[in-house]
Amino acid sequence: KQWYQRRVAITAGIDPNTRTLLLFGFPNVGKSSFVNQITRANVEVQPYAFTTKSLYVGHTDYQYLRWQVIDTPGILDKPLEDRNTIEMQAITALAHLRACVVCVLDISEQCGYSLKQQCELFDNIKPLFANKPIIVALNKIDARKPEDLSQEEKNLLEETFKKNANVLVIPMSTLTQEGVSEVQNTACDALLAHRIEQKMAGNKVENILNRLHVAVPKASQEVRAPHIPQGVLARRVAGYVKPAEIRKLERDMELELGDDYILDLKKHYDLPNPDDKYDDIPEVWEGHNIADFVDPDIVTKLDELEKEEAMLEEAGVYESEDENLTEEQKDIREKAGLIRKEKAIIRHKHRLNKHSNRTPMSERVVRKKQGIKRARSISRMSQDESMEVDTKFQTKKVKPGRDVSGLRDAKMVKEVRKKMKKSQIKMNQFGKAGEADRHIAAKLPKHLFSGKRGAGKTDRR
Repeated sequence: KQWYQRRVAITAGIDPNTRTLLLFGFPNVGKSSFVNQITRANVEVQPYAFTTKSLYVGHTDYQYLRWQVIDTPGILDKPLEDRNTIEMQAITALAHLRACVVCVLDISEQCGYSLKQQCELFDNIKPLFANKPIIVALNKIDARKPEDLSQEEKNLLEETFKKNANVLVIPMSTLTQEGVSEVQNTACDALLAHRIEQKMAGNKVENILNRLHVAVPKASQEVRAPHIPQGVLARRVAGYVKPAEIRKLERDMELELGDDYILDLKKHYDLPNPDDKYDDIPEVWEGHNIADFVDPDIVTKLDELEKEEAMLEEAGVYESEDENLTEEQKDIREKAGLIRKEKAIIRHKHRLNKHSNRTPMSERVVRKKQGIKRARSISRMSQDESMEVDTKFQTKKVKPGRDVSGLRDAKMVKEVRKKMKKSQIKMNQFGKAGEADRHIAAKLPKHLFSGKRGAGKTDRR
């Protein structure tokens, strides 16, 4: 079943109506190598026979047209009824596909079959490709040149292919790629010419040709002389010769001036006023010309301002007030500065103590740390002198916790804790910290789900 599916898949890739090149020949003569050279196919190539066991299709382009190249399994020279399934695929393709047949021959005889056997195979299956263009490719000329063939072999090739006037013999080598493009181009041109001949031989062509008319204009017999203006003719009669104006290039000027040469690009500016060539190009900032905002009298105004400042300095306007203070005033200012500095340090220390992480203590704890004992009432000591209670060793009564407050015994405490854990399960499922946790997490975040719905309701659910 898998073999059948593979065969159907390969056969489905063959288009019987498109332009096709069909290769055939003995096993191991270079058919697969030729297909790999001219197409993008990757057919397996091995040094033993029957590497290709089915039809392989590759595609190539020629004259802006799409072509398919079919590689067939090797064929042996034997009767039709003795051929196996692999060979029958090539025989069927040769018989039923309208294509240009490319017969690949190994003239070096490295395939294991002599040149005579290959020619006999061509003669035996020649009826299969009747009325089809035929190209014979003499492969492996890198190992043996056609000139090196014996006279007997040359006569054999000539006799075999002289019978068919349309057969073209082209030498090639798939190893060195010599002649591969020539075989491809010749086969494609032969198939295109054959298809045109078939169309011209049909009945439909006559109906089309009757509606076509090719107009061929007749050549004029009148000799038309070139037109020369009268002014040019008058100058020629007067003997006027236009002087040859040789433009002086920048390179010539550079060689002439040497180190004194300066490249001047502004001298070729085409402006209405030639004097404007060397004007400064205005600087533009945010669409405004900076020159429009420059005061032309800025230098004069700056000089006047500097003179005015010099006069004020001479008049003592900028003199410091500290120069007129007495010794007592200077002492007072110095002490005031020290006081302000000390106050700033105190404020800083107060802020540090205010924000410290100390735990607040009650008045009783503070008194206990300071060693102050609680005074007893004199009236109480007179009532019960024999009863002496030392406050230092008095034990404090421990209150029960909130989780066991109001419960009778340990059994009831156990049941209550069990119910508490059970009631917490639902809160844990929603990620709640406790009963007071009212936070509702976003189950469907809008930035993840909005705008990604298909057909149907578009409202948020």
